[in-house]
Amino acid sequence: MAGKKIGVLALQGAFIEHEQVLKKCGAEAVEVRSAQDVESIDGLIIPGGESTTMGKLLVEYNLQPLIKKRAEAGMPIWGTCAGMILLAREIENSAQNRLGLMDISVKRNAFGRQVDSFETDLEVSGLGKTRAIFIRAPYVDRCWGKTEILATFRDKIVMVREGNLIATSFHPELTPDCSLHEYFLNMV
Repeated sequence: MAGKKIGVLALQGAFIEHEQVLKKCGAEAVEVRSAQDVESIDGLIIPGGESTTMGKLLVEYNLQPLIKKRAEAGMPIWGTCAGMILLAREIENSAQNRLGLMDISVKRNAFGRQVDSFETDLEVSGLGKTRAIFIRAPYVDRCWGKTEILATFRDKIVMVREGNLIATSFHPELTPDCSLHEYFLNMV
């Protein structure tokens, strides 16, 4: 994993936790806040946080066109929780700003409010069991095209992959398990 420079969108949300796991995996973690930062990385993680705020900041900092361009050129991007919402082409009952890179439709806060947060083991296709923490989590209510479903919870889609893009409803960065970060690093 050494030598891989992974950006973590650091406009808002749980970016520090992702940085810590990336460093533990031997990757260089870079906080992404500018176009220069986006140009210098090999992969990007869009963390959990508040998707509406992050969407507005992507526009304000003029990062949206460059992230889309890098994704279309093959740069791996992983969205967790709010990051999943930002990667989705469609968001149920919302016109909020998003990157719209994945052929998925998501439902925001689908597992309930903050007090309904929970932790569970998930079976991830090709990876096995992993620990997952759901906090005001979305889920994918529809996917199409070349999108693959990698994990479900109670018949709800919670992890998908479409080529160089992956999205998870949950927060693996809040667990001691590094397997999903290693999975992403292997995509880079």
